[in-house]
Amino acid sequence: MKRVAANDPVAMTQLGITRENEGDCDSAFGLWTKAAELGDAIAHYYLSLFYAKGEGVEADQAKKIYHLEEAAIAGHPQSRHNLGYYEMRSERYDRGVKHWIIAANLGYDEAMQMLKECYKAGVVHGQEVVSKEEFAAALRAHQAAVDATKSPQREEAAEYLRFKLMLQGRK
Repeated sequence: MKRVAANDPVAMTQLGITRENEGDCDSAFGLWTKAAELGDAIAHYYLSLFYAKGEGVEADQAKKIYHLEEAAIAGHPQSRHNLGYYEMRSERYDRGVKHWIIAANLGYDEAMQMLKECYKAGVVHGQEVVSKEEFAAALRAHQAAVDATKSPQREEAAEYLRFKLMLQGRK
C-alpha cells in the first residue's frame, strides 16, 4: 500500500489485479486508470480487456483499441498480438502481420504461431499474407528474444515449479 500511495504504477497495477480477483472491478478499474495515466503498459492492457468485455464499464471498441495501442507502443507483446487479430478481422492483413511480427520479435509465442499459420495459408483474398523472407526473419528474431531470456536463475525457478507441481499431483 505504501507503493500505491507513492504513485508507483506497477504497484497500482498489481493491486488492481488483486482487486479484480476479489471481484472489486470498480477499484481495479480506478487503479488501472491511474497506473495507465502514469504510463504502465500492463494497466493499459487490462483496461483494454475491461472495455472489450464491458466489465465494470460500458463496452467501447474505440477505448479498447486506444488502450491496446498504448500498451503495444510501450512494448507489451500480448497487446501487440491482440492488435494483430483486430487488424486481421478488419481485413487489413498487412497491418495484422506487422503487429504479429513485432510481437514475435519480442518473444511472444502465440504471435509466432499466427505467423506460421498465415505463412502456411499462403494467399488470402489474392494477396500473400506472410512471405518466406518475413517468416524466416520473424522466426530468427523470435528465437533470439527467447534465447535472451534464458538464465540459470530462470531454469532453476522452472525446475522448482515443476517439482512443486509434481508434489501437488499435477503435471
